[in-house]
Amino acid sequence: MTGQNSLTSSNRLTSLDAFRGLTMILLVSEAFGIPHLRHTPGLGMFARQFTHHPWNGLYFWDLIQPFFMFIVGVAMPFSFAKRWEHGETWGQSLLHVLRRSVVLLALGVILHCAYSGKLVWELWNVLTQLSVTYIVAFLFMRKSIRTQLIVSFAILLGNYLAYRFIPLEGVTDPWAKDSNLGAFMDTVLMGKLNNGGGWVTINFIGSSAHTMWGVIAGLILKSARPDMKKVKLLASAGVAGVALGILLNPITPIIKRICTSSFIIVSGGFCLLALALFFWIVDVKGYKKWTTVLVIAGLNPIFMYLYRELLGGWTNNFIGIFTMPFLGHLGVAGEMIQETLLLAVIWSLAYWLYKHKIVIRI
Repeated sequence: MTGQNSLTSSNRLTSLDAFRGLTMILLVSEAFGIPHLRHTPGLGMFARQFTHHPWNGLYFWDLIQPFFMFIVGVAMPFSFAKRWEHGETWGQSLLHVLRRSVVLLALGVILHCAYSGKLVWELWNVLTQLSVTYIVAFLFMRKSIRTQLIVSFAILLGNYLAYRFIPLEGVTDPWAKDSNLGAFMDTVLMGKLNNGGGWVTINFIGSSAHTMWGVIAGLILKSARPDMKKVKLLASAGVAGVALGILLNPITPIIKRICTSSFIIVSGGFCLLALALFFWIVDVKGYKKWTTVLVIAGLNPIFMYLYRELLGGWTNNFIGIFTMPFLGHLGVAGEMIQETLLLAVIWSLAYWLYKHKIVIRI
């Protein structure tokens, strides 16, 4: 097994579809309602792992967006290789990337309008972030892995130096919530802050490294290296990333809401470890049957995400007409069942698309 390459007969990575699918299922189900248990004695610490850390620290849920950004990068070497095999030039691919990024940006803004119920100019959505990181990753995708690594870490260093040393009136702690470079840039770009959440638009700077590292991981998986060599490379890099990010915490604190460099590195390490684990179990060991539910979700991630964000509330209310007379008496358990039922509806729609070989792309 160690000398085999799982891509010799097929360029489809079931492990990547499964990884993407798990990420989407967790996102769409809002972790199956587990956060509702955060005030339950004995379960609070576990449940808090499915919420965002309030500031300096890391919970499991803080990895979901990095997973999303990273997975997009992993898929890029495979998808663009197909385009180039069919004669598409680099310039044509660039136009495709630019068009896709414009659509992602527009969808992100539209989602914020949907959240607010009015026309707003807000850029905090993951899709608006991805509209930038996707372009950055593409521009360096044909460079050597060494060059891509140097560029990605240069981006993180520049991000750190900008937060740390650009002087701003009234800012004494560069990592303070709502009083940092990112918050200042939000007032420039949108004229407001993120309503107390501390999220900032220029997170796309650091997050570009996630998508770039995804590209590098995709190039490794696409290479002729033996499968176990790929697993070891990804896992080793993942362990190094987690360790380095933690070590950097005293210098640049691990804060997801402003995507500090230490957060990007530690979460990037977990992205690599997760991919290595999925690849080893699914594509190397060949345990694929259990992934069917995940793969179906992973083939239509944009559909599932947009449906949850735009129609999830309406669908939940409609389901509630029939379920809440029973579930309403169950408290937290009822809320968790309701979240799972909503996921079941959205996944069923994704299954219908799968059966009809429909993949919604932008």
